[in-house]
Amino acid sequence: MMKRMLPYVLITALLIGCSQNPLTGKSQLTLLPESELQTMAVNEYQQFLSKNKVVSNSSNKDAAMVQRVGNRIINAVKTYYAEHNISDKLKGFNWEVNLVDDKTANAWCMPGGKIVVYTGLLPITQNEAALAAVMGHEVSHALLQHGNQRMSQGLLASVGQVALAVAVANKPQQTQNLFMSAYGVGAQVGVLLPFSRKHELQADKYGLIWTAMAGYNPKEAIYLWERMEDASKGKTPPEFLSTHPSEGRRIEQIKKFLPEAMKYYKPVSQ
Repeated sequence: MMKRMLPYVLITALLIGCSQNPLTGKSQLTLLPESELQTMAVNEYQQFLSKNKVVSNSSNKDAAMVQRVGNRIINAVKTYYAEHNISDKLKGFNWEVNLVDDKTANAWCMPGGKIVVYTGLLPITQNEAALAAVMGHEVSHALLQHGNQRMSQGLLASVGQVALAVAVANKPQQTQNLFMSAYGVGAQVGVLLPFSRKHELQADKYGLIWTAMAGYNPKEAIYLWERMEDASKGKTPPEFLSTHPSEGRRIEQIKKFLPEAMKYYKPVSQ
């Protein structure tokens, strides 16, 4: 009986699972309500912070820098959404920014704006503008609902074992692992689901805009990715590259995005 129902479950999911993203204006497959993912994010974020060493921004200059850059990126997003009359699309975003003491070169953003930067990323970013490019990129993945799309694809692939409604309502371990994997939270949870090239370029494009609006020169993204690639030569790539594949044409594409991003650039004192 269950096997006979699966095609109907899939068809129904595909019919009701397409939504229009306010940034791109294009339809995308999102089977899971963002509000549900935001609720999951609150719980998973707090669990993550409780199990890792959070660096206090009141006593550590690096943590204070991460908080400062994060706040500027967040304000840039809010300003952009207000200017385009889509501020309501940020409903459910209760932003948080934390620096975690971990040698892994990584950063991520969960639904609802739950951001983490690892201390291991800072030797590669080296300055606030580069850090802004990374944080802007990660925030863009959340705004563009890329994680939701990856989870949706993963749930469809496993629907023969876990029905969509059951997976979301009961949050079994498989769904929790899929959530953590979809948002790049640690390599210890199975095999990370890679973002597609399309998702990467979208995140790069809007990440540069947030960087520029935050008062940082988006051109720094070019040097950032050069350092990222250098860091991966002859050894295991940084976690950031593992979860965010870097391709040979990436810098070339970033250069194509820069003219638009520079329209938003107004330097501010740091």
